[in-house]
Amino acid sequence: MSSRISALDAVVFGVDVQSGDVRGDAPSYAVVAFDGENFDRDVVSHRKLQRLVDREEPAILATDNVYELATDKDHLVRFLGSLPDETKLVQVTGDEQPEPLSRVANRHGVPYGKKSMKEAEAAARLAAANVGYEVSAFTDTTEVKVARGRSTGSGGWSEDRFTRRIHGSVKRRAREVATALDEAGLDYTMDETEKYGGYSNAVFTVEARPSDIPVSRNRSGDTRVEIERVRRDGIEFRPLAKRRDHVLVGIDPGTTTAVAIVGLDGQVLDVLSTRTADTAAVTEWIIERGRPVVVAADVEPMPSTVEKIRRSFSAAGWIPERDLPVDEKQHRTREEGYDNDHERDALAAAFHAFDDYEDTFERIAGKVPPRIETGTVIARVVAGEEPVEAVLEDLADDDGGEESEETHEPRELTAEEQRIKDLEARVERLDAHVDDLEATIEEKDETIAEYERELTDARREERREARERREVDRLKRENEQLERQLDEQREETEQIEAKLDRLKELWRLDHSNFADVAEKRQGLVPVKPVAKFTTSALQAADERWELAPGDVVYLRDASGAGRSTAETLVEREPRLVLKSGGLSEVAREILFDHEIPTAPADEVTIEELDDLAVARESDVEDAIDGWRDRADERRKSQTGEMVDKLISEHRADRGESD
Repeated sequence: MSSRISALDAVVFGVDVQSGDVRGDAPSYAVVAFDGENFDRDVVSHRKLQRLVDREEPAILATDNVYELATDKDHLVRFLGSLPDETKLVQVTGDEQPEPLSRVANRHGVPYGKKSMKEAEAAARLAAANVGYEVSAFTDTTEVKVARGRSTGSGGWSEDRFTRRIHGSVKRRAREVATALDEAGLDYTMDETEKYGGYSNAVFTVEARPSDIPVSRNRSGDTRVEIERVRRDGIEFRPLAKRRDHVLVGIDPGTTTAVAIVGLDGQVLDVLSTRTADTAAVTEWIIERGRPVVVAADVEPMPSTVEKIRRSFSAAGWIPERDLPVDEKQHRTREEGYDNDHERDALAAAFHAFDDYEDTFERIAGKVPPRIETGTVIARVVAGEEPVEAVLEDLADDDGGEESEETHEPRELTAEEQRIKDLEARVERLDAHVDDLEATIEEKDETIAEYERELTDARREERREARERREVDRLKRENEQLERQLDEQREETEQIEAKLDRLKELWRLDHSNFADVAEKRQGLVPVKPVAKFTTSALQAADERWELAPGDVVYLRDASGAGRSTAETLVEREPRLVLKSGGLSEVAREILFDHEIPTAPADEVTIEELDDLAVARESDVEDAIDGWRDRADERRKSQTGEMVDKLISEHRADRGESD
């Protein structure tokens, strides 16, 4: 794509298969980028198409069949998950049962051709005109997970401190995320898992898309942040163009702005509360959900923000004679669900406006013939203050349904006169009946209000008692848990104190003034264990214990060592090598040649605590003396064998000379 197209703010990509198939090896796609005036065309592979979408982030990726981009539903869900947050996938030919692209293009007057590039262009034009269905597999809810960025490890003296540091970092990062979400005014819930020193993870469920969340994916040191949208149960097709009916709008402005949309039948259609949206964003939200006939507020006079929105729609305004009291708003909205007081106030304003206009709506609806939309007439009569008859006549003229004056006027007037008379008589009867009903209603309302007050008091008392019971139960459980923890801590403390005493004794062995310590400790010497007689094990022991000349080294498994491993041990110049298992012949020769004493581990009493070990100096000296005796015998044996060999060779030489 050219740099000209990539600089546009709202680009639509139309896509169609050029050759191959997504189920095959290498499908190619015709891609048309459309900004409302200009086109840019290209043919790309499936992988390059994804990279192109990631780079350009078009507002819409349009196609005549989404399964030209994915092999099945699972693949389609993964493809949707890979799209940028700002990009919608749109199927312009319908929902689950699409129509032919040619038929849809002809219906909307869009140029169409059978070639792939022409079909891609038609898809782009249709999507730009709000034709088609958005394909969605994710909700507008996002999960933000803060977790450990590295393993807590296993073993070692510093493991507890290391684990506590990681969990503390996760907790601090979780608080930073919570602060960012609060500052952005986003609704969320937090589910944390507490561990030693902090949190092992914290999951935020945020009512927003990833693009609206002021937190990004990252991995830094001890923590990582993952962001993932919540999946739907299946694939959903939502029309781009939404029907916009006539509605009543209640608005509660302020730091948190709330808006309630109510239909002309008094049913709640939608409710919004936001701390971040400005007046333009609120207006756009209302436009997406209907055409306001009345804009209402719950206070008098109408706030300037509400008045500004009312004027933008040219709608009628409604305010109460005095500010609506809280108990009256609660009573009027008692059957509706709302999240906060601001939404309640907006709903109350819309409901009271509907109550005032309900009779007017019914009167207008009774006069509207079936072929004319009632909402349009109500909007012109209520908001435009036009007479019903003038509006009906204007709309009838627009429909082209003209009749001759001679036949129309007498018949219409007679029917109207008769209808008026019947209605007047009916109104008189109904007025009398209404008076009786209103008196009955007032009495029942007073009785109901009294019962509601009593019920509210009883519920309040019951909730108080329930809270007290729950608090007592919680404190009992907490006390039992603390007692168990105290017992466990006491046992652990005793074990640690015993272990500490032994560690202190062993630590003295590694003190710089070793001679004094050894004398005071009845001739104990440190023994430095090595797990296996391998080069890597020797290096690990060297890093842990710092093997030095004169050390007593304990090979827990002495088998399998080769020449290089034995030479590595020789370089450390140990005083004595204690071994479990047999040495290889090569290792035995190398240690013997370098006069490194070796002895079986069972000849020396070794006392171990975790990875530390000590032995008595007398046992070590006895083992070294034993090795020296064995070494002398071996040297004598080797000398005798050498003499015998020389005599044999001399006799052989004399025999040849004779």
